Amino acid sequence: MQIRPAQDCDATTLADLLNDIIARGGTTALEEPFTPEALARDMLTGPDVICCFVAWHPEGKAAGFQSLLRSGDLPDDVGDIGTFSRVGQVQRGTGSLLFAATRQAATERRMVAINATIRADNAGGLAFYDRLGFVDHDIHRAVPLRDGTPVDRVSKRFVLRTES
Repeated sequence: MQIRPAQDCDATTLADLLNDIIARGGTTALEEPFTPEALARDMLTGPDVICCFVAWHPEGKAAGFQSLLRSGDLPDDVGDIGTFSRVGQVQRGTGSLLFAATRQAATERRMVAINATIRADNAGGLAFYDRLGFVDHDIHRAVPLRDGTPVDRVSKRFVLRTES
């Protein structure tokens, strides 16, 4: 598995990967599909992207990607993470490899912590971030989906360093 920084040329492939996840439903709070241009701007290389890494199978297919973003809801030294793996082809260890790269980049940028907000009904996502060492930080109750269905969101925090 090759892990490397995402590039604008990855946008079409990664938009397809993410749009498959959105279409399947149930694991991401994202509900609207992305154009390649919107994905590049919002998650790969745009101004609010702290870093983004993509995992490639040796045969040349994207396995997943992980973005660390700035959020107006968080302090400047806390990034907001999102991890996305190809539907039906989740490879054990891909998320951990992506997180190792993201963690290193965040540390180099002197970030204090990484936030992950996961739908409370996404047991796999909650377990994934627990395995990485994230701890529960906050719960946002009954956040409505587009159809009005209320779903809690669990915010987890990974501390990189204590504030000085």
